Amino acid sequence: MKKQSPDSQDRLSASQEDYLEAIYHISVEKMAARAKDIAEYLDVRASSVTGALRLLGKMGLVNYAPYDLITLTEQGCAAAEEIVRRHKALKNFFVKVLGIDIEEADEAACKMEHSVSKNIVGRLVKYSEYIEQCPGGGIAWEGEFGGYCKKHCVGTACRLAPGGQRQTEQE
Repeated sequence: MKKQSPDSQDRLSASQEDYLEAIYHISVEKMAARAKDIAEYLDVRASSVTGALRLLGKMGLVNYAPYDLITLTEQGCAAAEEIVRRHKALKNFFVKVLGIDIEEADEAACKMEHSVSKNIVGRLVKYSEYIEQCPGGGIAWEGEFGGYCKKHCVGTACRLAPGGQRQTEQE
């Protein structure tokens, strides 16, 4: 059977990306993964793992045989590394730029990593780097925009009108 290879990650579903990411993280820790490890990591049933591994194997992304160790192929490793990079970039942006709690940032990054384009992630990374290396000492959520939001915004309405004119809270 000829292995199919996706030209890009755009052909992978969010679930398939989750499996690659899980195998990647487990492999970093244990050098290889077992179906049981993946099921525990993703909190899914073993039968779901088997189906996903068969498909990923046909796609040429994992080396899979029943009851054997699972490893990423070179192409699977490259795809997994890109998924992990997007996750880390989003999480870092949420934590460092937006001041979001680490757990909430990790959860949001996990949900968004599958749908955010490389272009957008790249720009978020560059913006995060800019903020960290800003010659003016960086921009802190609490000290800059976050402070502005706390002072000038009530709920979803901003107390500043377009053009910088202040509105009262009753308006």
